[in-house]
Amino acid sequence: MQPIAITGSASVSAFGENNSEVFNQKHSLSFDQELLDWVGRLPESLKAKIKALRNENRNFQALDASVLYAIYVSRLATRQAGWKKGDAFGINIGSSRGATQLFEQYYDAFAKTGKAETLASPSTTLGNIASWVAQDLQNDGPEISHSITCSTALHALLNGVAWLQAGMCDKFLVGGSEAALTPFTIAQMQALKTYSRAREDADFPCLAFDLEKTENTMVLGEGAASICMEKGTRENALAYITGVGYATEALQHAVSVSAEATCFQKSMRMAVESAFGGAENDGISAFAEMPKNIDAVVMHAPGTILGDQSEYKAIQKLFGDKLPLLTTNKWKIGHTFGASGLLSLDTAIQMLQTQKWEEAPFFSPQAKPKELKNILVNAVGFGGNAVSILVTRA
Repeated sequence: MQPIAITGSASVSAFGENNSEVFNQKHSLSFDQELLDWVGRLPESLKAKIKALRNENRNFQALDASVLYAIYVSRLATRQAGWKKGDAFGINIGSSRGATQLFEQYYDAFAKTGKAETLASPSTTLGNIASWVAQDLQNDGPEISHSITCSTALHALLNGVAWLQAGMCDKFLVGGSEAALTPFTIAQMQALKTYSRAREDADFPCLAFDLEKTENTMVLGEGAASICMEKGTRENALAYITGVGYATEALQHAVSVSAEATCFQKSMRMAVESAFGGAENDGISAFAEMPKNIDAVVMHAPGTILGDQSEYKAIQKLFGDKLPLLTTNKWKIGHTFGASGLLSLDTAIQMLQTQKWEEAPFFSPQAKPKELKNILVNAVGFGGNAVSILVTRA
């Protein structure tokens, strides 16, 4: 595939703004006294900026937090890329849960009164996210919202790449946003027995990429991320998307994943071959050279026993005994569902630009390469929908 330049990138999460604390070696999770569970909330200073955004426009007053997060990061990303209001670019922003805070609020009111509030429908539809970002940025191009569970943001990236490669757009903004720290959402994860039961004084409530844990430790976080993409080389490129891969595996049940994550094996292989060529070159295929070509993998690793182990086995299957550096950010900020893939990509961009690396605290020290040049980013969601993105240093 032709390289895609990332010319703008912005994120908000429990880290703060734009991964400002990505290498601080401490987690940013907190124990919520109302929910009585560990969560990854935005810092108060960032919440104040979101509140200021809400107060900018009376129409913003009725928007869910997930929409405001998307507007906020999309403004930052397009500003960094030098895009202006009215420019021709496409938008694809998704969410796993969508406007769940408002939906629960409106449904609670309906359950009590038997009547729906006036703005219940327009403010909770899934298309609300991309359409409001488009209204704010006044883009001249398509606007798309979607939900593909926890791989939503990377599927948005896939779609943007397809539009660019097809020549249907010259620029594309993609993103994911999640603001689902609600009692009902957490209760759903607890019903699946995936949520962390760590005590309030736990050092690490989420043990993402701890392959020795004996129970699931997923912690839910809120956040959003957007990136600006342009086809070809650009002087202002932060990094390049050089390969993409995707796969869906057969399910045993609604939330299953195979023991060796067949979907990840396929998606990672596709991403590498789309970057380095699938056909053999001088008798050596891109897949055979995978250990040499890939310096690191930012894993999905949600903090569940099967989720972490199956992805690790998939990586072992492909790389053998020559594993790249492996890490995940979910032990630090929680699992941000539909936004998680792009927050992982944002971490990869930081690593490429700073050449800094942080070990996951639960995995033994790893040999570091001389240079971080090519990093794979993984995401997978309910339904066995895996995506792998290869991002390369500019």
